[in-house]
Amino acid sequence: MDKKNPVSETLPGDPVEAYNNTEFMASVDARPLRILAEYLHPKQKFERHDIDDTILFFGSARVKSREDAERMLEEAKAGRGDVKDAERALAMSRYYEDSRELARRLTEWSLNLKDCHGRRFVVCTGAGPGIMEAANRGAREAGGETIGLGITLPKEETNNPYVSPDLNFEFHYFFTRKFWFLYPAKALVLMPGGFGTLDELFETLTLLQTRKMKKRLPVVLFGTEYWDKVFNLEALAEFGAINHEDLRLIHRTSSVDEAFEYIVDELCKHALPNPGTGL
Repeated sequence: MDKKNPVSETLPGDPVEAYNNTEFMASVDARPLRILAEYLHPKQKFERHDIDDTILFFGSARVKSREDAERMLEEAKAGRGDVKDAERALAMSRYYEDSRELARRLTEWSLNLKDCHGRRFVVCTGAGPGIMEAANRGAREAGGETIGLGITLPKEETNNPYVSPDLNFEFHYFFTRKFWFLYPAKALVLMPGGFGTLDELFETLTLLQTRKMKKRLPVVLFGTEYWDKVFNLEALAEFGAINHEDLRLIHRTSSVDEAFEYIVDELCKHALPNPGTGL
């Protein structure tokens, strides 16, 4: 090799910096570095976009938009699907549209806040389809930024197209993703969902109940018809497993108007620089 004109490419067998060594970075020994990266990368992006406060939406990835559900029913009636499944999808699609509308209204309200010294409330989801797509979609339709904290899972779809490109994340570890869900959150909306939604609900309630999370965090359980069939939280209090006052950690409703008013009222009281101020 001519030392005056060294070859810039790494030759086979040449050492590389540890952080450029893919075999090492994927190893068990480098796990702390990967975990730290999943903490620092969102932190950098949130600081760049001045994001301190989020409104979280959780719910089923399987819920379809009304448009898609109506198309599904038409195809089923034409013999290209199960009619009962399609009718159920159409009934559940109300939660997609309610999520979309609530996220849109909250984003519009947030964008029009005055005298808040740069604070705003950005809609955040798990970046997937269904309810997550609906909330990201509503926020984008209102003209706001919107966050998607996706995670790599087998057979999982890519992040939905309504997440703001520079706020579109992919996690490997559930616990680092959960940290960024809750750390900046100032309100939480739980639409009908499955194991993942239940996981987030009970983890949040545990943190609030035990005061490990001391901030005021309004939790809206949206869709009383659904949730009343899924579980009976009142029974926990009746059996003495929780206190009756713990049930106050949740606000139940099936109304977009009521959910919007409750969240805005809570944020104005507890999360704005001058409590009690709004528009």
